[in-house]
Amino acid sequence: MSHAKNKVEWCLNKAKKELQEGKIHRGLVKIDINLEKARDHLTKAEHNLKVTLYLQRGGYTDWCSSSLFYVIYHSFLAILAKFGYETQNQECTFALIASLIEDKKITISQEDLEKVSTLNIMETQ
Repeated sequence: MSHAKNKVEWCLNKAKKELQEGKIHRGLVKIDINLEKARDHLTKAEHNLKVTLYLQRGGYTDWCSSSLFYVIYHSFLAILAKFGYETQNQECTFALIASLIEDKKITISQEDLEKVSTLNIMETQ
């Protein structure tokens, strides 16, 4: 089993355990496909893109990488909702996206995913 698939399994088990303990999960949960939630995430991604462009025009380019990260991240959350998953954890989000890439369910390259998932926002500001 690949590292991504092992991580997805870990994330699913983490959330299941936390929910059984009555906690808010910080992992990955399989849900019904939720296109409305996917659209909501895309709306948030679009909002963050507008913020990025506003910041750029205003000369605050040091903040653009942070807002662009969230454009991409909310786009990934939309993909997860489309495939019937919910997560509250960036690491779990990236693991599931990597798994979907491996399974050829989405056409994002692994290289592009790694550029986003390894981005250190603090280094760019």
